Amino acid sequence: MQPPRQVTVLGECVADAFADPASTPPRTHPNGSSQDGRGLFLHVLPGGGPANTAVSLARLGTPTRLLARLSGDVFGRLFHAHLLESGVDLSDATTAAQPSTLAVADVGAGGQASYSFHAEGTADWQWTREELARADMRDSVCVHSGSLALVREPGGPLVEELLARARQHSTVSIDPNVRPALVDPALYRDRLPGWCAVADILRLSEDDLGAVAPGIPPEAACDSFHAAGVRLVVVTRGAHGALASLDGRRISVPGVPTRVVDTVGAGDAFTAGLLHHLGGRGLLGGRLGHLEPADVAAACAYAARVAALTCAVAGPNPPWAHQMESEHSNSLAQGCS
Repeated sequence: MQPPRQVTVLGECVADAFADPASTPPRTHPNGSSQDGRGLFLHVLPGGGPANTAVSLARLGTPTRLLARLSGDVFGRLFHAHLLESGVDLSDATTAAQPSTLAVADVGAGGQASYSFHAEGTADWQWTREELARADMRDSVCVHSGSLALVREPGGPLVEELLARARQHSTVSIDPNVRPALVDPALYRDRLPGWCAVADILRLSEDDLGAVAPGIPPEAACDSFHAAGVRLVVVTRGAHGALASLDGRRISVPGVPTRVVDTVGAGDAFTAGLLHHLGGRGLLGGRLGHLEPADVAAACAYAARVAALTCAVAGPNPPWAHQMESEHSNSLAQGCS
């Protein structure tokens, strides 16, 4: 394995607020008596699909630059510290006057999270052509984007333009990360053929696939994405692993058993693991001309391990490289016992 070259990630940072009813303080009445309160505390973690992917890539050891619009508010300062602590390069990030985007997460019994967004007029979507032109993409082996950055106005079309330019010298990776609570899935369906024409790698969850290709079997959906131009499609299936399709050649990868705390950031971690593994083997940097099914299987298996470790902790908190090595060593030891 060779040292991975730089990956640039473009997209939003979102403040993920999680309800914590167990921490509700008691309510005090004017007469001095108290009873259990019915208020709700929220604890906030730095998130957002592209930012999560950048953090995971950097922690795994890939030099990673994030192009983001970071607010100067309290959440923006939280993002800034979190990204730098994880090793993400913010030298081309834009300081924005607008507030940060906030998502309130409701985590169900199975660890799945649903979100309500507070995103109108926030910093993440206000890209200008001048801001995006400042970053030189020629030193990036891969440019990754997706999620709301591709569909929110006014910045979405400008992000698409940047990806089209980046394709001249970099592998392009896209994760639609469909958010039906904020954007009509029909918009994703309308834009997806154009994204496939630009992207070399398309990663979707099963839920994403159901939104952009309702009623269509995964294999048939993959074939339609290939016909539109993308070479590698990966559909993640949670505990059931992933289905990958390389120019129509199918690869099935099992899931990694884990104790799930929540699934927040798991898909982003999978994408990062996939790109990190491919980059470490010199397979990024163009149109994936040397990529073989065995390479895809190995990269997806590694990515599944990254996602599993992310699910084993609360919030979007992907593993570091040393944790991946420790987990792999433990697995080998258990296999030999």
